[in-house]
Amino acid sequence: MEVDLFQQGVDLMLYGMGTVFAFLILLVGAIYLMSTVITRFFPEPVQLEAAVRMAPAAAVEPRVQAVIQAAIDKHRGK
Repeated sequence: MEVDLFQQGVDLMLYGMGTVFAFLILLVGAIYLMSTVITRFFPEPVQLEAAVRMAPAAAVEPRVQAVIQAAIDKHRGK
């Protein structure tokens, strides 16, 4: 009786683990397939080097720079 119960437990364990393993293999395959389809039909746009480079910041007027510096100094408690 105990041998049958033990055998049934092992069979159930192998069946359950096999089912989970098969599901995970199918899940990995589906994700890989979706990734391949997305990258093939919706490639990332190519950025030109000119578009990547930022334009240099415009020079700040000395009067505006002084006002900003005064506000920072007041905030910091100087």
